[in-house]
Amino acid sequence: MSNIHAGWRPKRLVIAVAAAGVLSACSLAPVQPMEPLAVPAAWKHAAPAPAPGWASASQARAWDAGQWWRLFGDPVLDALAARVELSNQDLKLAAANVAQAQALLREQQAQRWPQVGAQLVQQRSGGDDRAATGSASLSLGASWAPDLWGRIRDAVSAQSASVQASEADLAGARLSAQASLAAAYLALRETDAEIALMDEIITGYQRAAKITQNRYDVGVVPRTDTFQAQATLRGAQATRVALQRSRAAYEHTIALLVGEAPATFSLPAAPWAGVAPQVPAEVPSLLLLRRPDVAGAERAVSAANARIGVARSAYFPDFSLSASLGAGAGHLADLVSAPSLLWSLGLALAQTVFDGGARDARVDQALAARDAAVARYRQAGLAAMKEVEDQLSALATLAEQAGHARASADAAERIEQQMLNRYQAGLSAYTEVVTAQAGALSARRGLLQLQLQRQQAAVALIQALGGGWQAPWLETPAPGVAPPR
Repeated sequence: MSNIHAGWRPKRLVIAVAAAGVLSACSLAPVQPMEPLAVPAAWKHAAPAPAPGWASASQARAWDAGQWWRLFGDPVLDALAARVELSNQDLKLAAANVAQAQALLREQQAQRWPQVGAQLVQQRSGGDDRAATGSASLSLGASWAPDLWGRIRDAVSAQSASVQASEADLAGARLSAQASLAAAYLALRETDAEIALMDEIITGYQRAAKITQNRYDVGVVPRTDTFQAQATLRGAQATRVALQRSRAAYEHTIALLVGEAPATFSLPAAPWAGVAPQVPAEVPSLLLLRRPDVAGAERAVSAANARIGVARSAYFPDFSLSASLGAGAGHLADLVSAPSLLWSLGLALAQTVFDGGARDARVDQALAARDAAVARYRQAGLAAMKEVEDQLSALATLAEQAGHARASADAAERIEQQMLNRYQAGLSAYTEVVTAQAGALSARRGLLQLQLQRQQAAVALIQALGGGWQAPWLETPAPGVAPPR
């Protein structure tokens, strides 16, 4: 920094400041927007509402579509989901990352303003052979580096997009935790249903073993029949123990998701509906743009684009203005009545003349980073489309499969009863009873597992669509844009 020449006048400096303010509106970031993400006009396994072929994730900045888990009609699940929002530590981590990004944004924005400082000095000196003397000084200084080439503006834009990306990460963590909770809770309730089924089966096997023992006691059947009956009963009891182990693991997972130690958390057994929510016939493809990972990737592109402008600004000189005002006296009390004030106004201009291509390399890095962000954005969109198609296909096939499995379970139960009746009448061997029992048990458990798979596919579809199949922003289209029908 250097003092201005005596021939300058303050008004000339004001003119320079005004010119700097006008130039600070410049930005060196590319102005051509990225081509928006292509969304499908129709799903392969569903009939969505017609939608424009191209749209930007900025149309879907609100990711929270509401309490989608209420579609399952389970008040216990509703209460657990509320606890996830309050106590899940992954969400607290993501929220802290958002707060950190916001603080960095405020730091970037503060660079737009002048820096003002003050200094007050009181000194006293002396020695054995001279009298003590003192001095005091008070000075005020200000400096400002106008954003001539848009470096600060682009840095603020980049950090603002990073804040939005952090908010998308928070929304993604929330949706992931909610979906994980729903999947674990539904699996626990299906396990409860399997345990209840095994209790019923074990009771039936105990009756069958008793019948077999009675028939052996009167010499009607061989000893092997009692062995088979006991083996079947013990196998069912072992299966029940394994189901209890699985239930405990699901309960521990739920405890972790709601932020509680597994040792202090428990869920009593309860009935399970086993019904998946009905997916509407039309699922708008624009719902993809609400997905937190897609929206966050789009914001990352904006941030990378703005950093190109930051890198390009290094080609131009740095310009700063400064001013100071001060007074000096022998004592601190005399500063107010000091006979004269010292002032200075100055400007500084700095330009890198040669850097061996370092600035070119930084610009190339920024351009490559933007291209990488675009690729990640498009890959996120393609992955989202795949996940939606996967779950739509799964729901369609699982519904048909469950219908067949229900009919198979009914038939297997009738066969089991008929084989037991025939055995009691002495018309068949006990091996036929065992085979019928195993078939009936497998069919009934398979039906329960298919019902769970349908529910979990619905949860996965909700997660793939970013939180359900409602899109509030589609209900209020921009002027001149017809709403999808």
